[in-house]
Amino acid sequence: MGLGISETNSHSKEETMKSIQRAMVCSALALTMAIGAPLWAQDSPGRKELRRVDLSGAPGMEVILSLGEYKPGDAVPLHIHHGVEAGYVMEGGMVEMPGKPPSELSTGAPIMNLRDVPHAGWVVVGDKTIKLLTVHIVDKGKPLYDWVKK
Repeated sequence: MGLGISETNSHSKEETMKSIQRAMVCSALALTMAIGAPLWAQDSPGRKELRRVDLSGAPGMEVILSLGEYKPGDAVPLHIHHGVEAGYVMEGGMVEMPGKPPSELSTGAPIMNLRDVPHAGWVVVGDKTIKLLTVHIVDKGKPLYDWVKK
């Protein structure tokens, strides 16, 4: 027998094969999680994903709805998306880009960032927490963010 399964074993061949299959599935799941971990690690601080679905009629694309909450001192690094980001500033506040004076991100302001266009790169300053509602229509299987090196 190729697997070294003894006829006198208390498990039947079928039970042994099921055990081997379960072990293989667990190993595959662990490998998948290890490979995917860097994608999760690239997420923006303060972002909570609310829903993710495939974009109907557009194979290979998905829609991601998120709520971002950024407290004073939090930074949103300069980044791009593999698709379009649209959103709404639910609660505004002051942000500061490197080398520029603070500016207001106004409550009610729309957000629109096109594919592969660097944006953000700011720190929340002042005493208000900023809340953003965002919708990303992006390539499925790619990280939501790719950080842009300066």
